[in-house]
Amino acid sequence: MIIEIQVPSPGESITEVEIGHWLVTDGAVVTKNQEIAEVESDKATLTVIASEGGKITIKAQEGEKVAVGSVVCTIDTSVAAENTKAETKAEEKPVKKVEPVVQAEIKTEVEENAEAKVKITEVAREMMKEHGLSVDALLSGLKRIGKKEVEAVLQFPKAETKPVVAQKNATRDAGREKMSSLRRKLSERLVAVKNETAMLTTFNEIDMSYVMDLRTRYQQKFTESHGLKLGFMSFFTKAVAIAMDFHPMVNAQIDGDEIVMPRFVDVGIAVSTPKGLMVPIVRNAESKSIPQIEIEIKELAEKARNKKISVEELRGGTFTITNGGVFGSLLSTPIINPPQSAILGMHNIVDRPVAVNGQVVIRPMMYIALSYDHRVIDGKDSVGFLVKVKELIENPERMLTGGQDSEKLLLGI
Repeated sequence: MIIEIQVPSPGESITEVEIGHWLVTDGAVVTKNQEIAEVESDKATLTVIASEGGKITIKAQEGEKVAVGSVVCTIDTSVAAENTKAETKAEEKPVKKVEPVVQAEIKTEVEENAEAKVKITEVAREMMKEHGLSVDALLSGLKRIGKKEVEAVLQFPKAETKPVVAQKNATRDAGREKMSSLRRKLSERLVAVKNETAMLTTFNEIDMSYVMDLRTRYQQKFTESHGLKLGFMSFFTKAVAIAMDFHPMVNAQIDGDEIVMPRFVDVGIAVSTPKGLMVPIVRNAESKSIPQIEIEIKELAEKARNKKISVEELRGGTFTITNGGVFGSLLSTPIINPPQSAILGMHNIVDRPVAVNGQVVIRPMMYIALSYDHRVIDGKDSVGFLVKVKELIENPERMLTGGQDSEKLLLGI
C-alpha cells in the first residue's frame, strides 16, 4: 500500500513553506511516527512525521518551495511488513555462545595492561613467577595504603608535559549557505523597523543583590516544589506586567490612525535557536505568578529549540524581553518587534562599585535598556517604566502589592 505524506499547515495565514532538511534518505525504510523532514515557514520550523512505516520515496528536494497540503513524499508500507518478518526470523535464531578462549584472551590483555602501568623490579618479577602471582592478584591483595606507599609514589620521576599549541593552517576558503525562510523574514522585519519607526533607547541599572539572594536561599525548595530551577526571566516578566499598570502606553500599538491599548500583557520571550531568533509568547502575564511564568517560559523555550513550537505560540505579543546577558553582553540597544512599541533588553550581571548610603560597596549590577517607538511612547513614560521595573526587581516583595510600597500601603499614605 502506498500512502502520501503532505505538508502540514503551520498556520491559517501561511500557504507556502520551504523544505529545509530531509532527516532520511530517498529509499530508506522508516518507522511509524518517525521524524522524516523539517519544513520552514517565515515564522517557524515544523517537523514532518511518517504516519506509517515503510520505504520512503522523496518527491520534493531540500530548498524547494511547496504549497501547504502538497505531497512531499510517499511511503510503501509493504516494505515495512517484509522487514518486520525478516527481523522476527532473525530473533528466533539461537545465539552463539562465546568460547572460553575469548575470555582467556580478554583476561590476558587486562593483565598486560596492568603490567604496563605498574613498575616491577626483576626480583619482584621472579618472586611472582615462582609463586604464580599476577599483577592483578597482587594488587587485589593490598588491603591498605600507608605512608610508605604514598612516599614511594612521590619519589617517582614525573614525566614532563609540554604545552601543545594548535597551529591553524592558513586558508582563503569561504562557506556559503542559503538563508532560511525564517531568517529572510526576520531580515525584512528588522529593516522595516529601522525605516518605519522613530526608535529611541533609554537605559538604567539594577542592583540584583536581593533577587540573587532570594534565589540562593530558596532555590532548593523551589526546585522541589515546582520541578525546575528559578531563573531571572520570570522576575522581569512579572515586573514588566505590573509596570504596565503605571505606564500603559508602553503596552500600546499603532493600528492605522488609531492607538490600541490592550488591557492584557502578552510578553514575548526572545529565544535563540539554531534556525534563528524566535519569540514565544507568555500570555496574560499580569494574572500569573512567578512559578507559573517560570514553568511556561521553560516549556516554550524547549519547544522552540526542539522545533516543536506552533505558530499560535509565536503569534501576537504586546511586549518583548530579550536577554543578551546569557551571551555576555554588557550593554546593547535591542530592536523593537513590530507591531509592538517597546522591548526590554537584559544584560550581563557584573560586580561593580556603587555608592550606597554614602559608602562605596561592591554590588552585582545589571544594565537594562528599553527601546521604544517615540510615535507612541513619550520620554516620560519610557523612563518612568524603566524606573518602575528597577524598583520591582530591587524590591520584589512589591510584586505582591501591585507595585506599591508595602510600608506606605500599611500606613495608608
